[in-house]
Amino acid sequence: MRTALLVIDMQQGSLAGPRPPHDVDGLVNRINSLAGRVRASGGIVVYVQHDGPPGDPFHPEQPGWPLLAGLTPASDDQFTRKTACDAFLDTRLDQILKQSGITQVIVTGWATDFCVDTTVRSTLARGYRTIVPADGHTTTDRPHLAAPKIIEHHNFVWSDFISPGGAAAVIPCADVEKSV
Repeated sequence: MRTALLVIDMQQGSLAGPRPPHDVDGLVNRINSLAGRVRASGGIVVYVQHDGPPGDPFHPEQPGWPLLAGLTPASDDQFTRKTACDAFLDTRLDQILKQSGITQVIVTGWATDFCVDTTVRSTLARGYRTIVPADGHTTTDRPHLAAPKIIEHHNFVWSDFISPGGAAAVIPCADVEKSV
């Protein structure tokens, strides 16, 4: 089984605004550790960056577009860009995965309740064995719900999601590292 680690929207613009992301420094460390493990096992790491419209913090010409400084991409990692919450929609992600012989996908990144959620569902719909590290994604507090509760809720949904290949495996990053 060949594995890909998806790192979604971990861009500098994620840190902007009045509500900081939940545990982003810890998340960066966990993603870097997972990435090293996936590479060591012969898998691939794919960084997905959001391209916002002009004026958006995630527009490629804005300072919010680059990856967070603490991430450690390797020279052979893959990069793809998206314009919607779904990392597969109108991107080359599925092509990258298929050309690399990927059968298992680990989904990490920002924001749990938007791009990570949509991409997890799309990954499952495409029949990939899907792992979502329970502590491998983040979001900010929303007006109606705190970030830890949003994360907890989505971890529950993904672990019980109905798809042709079954639900996602939702386990801590440390346990994912043991199984890769």
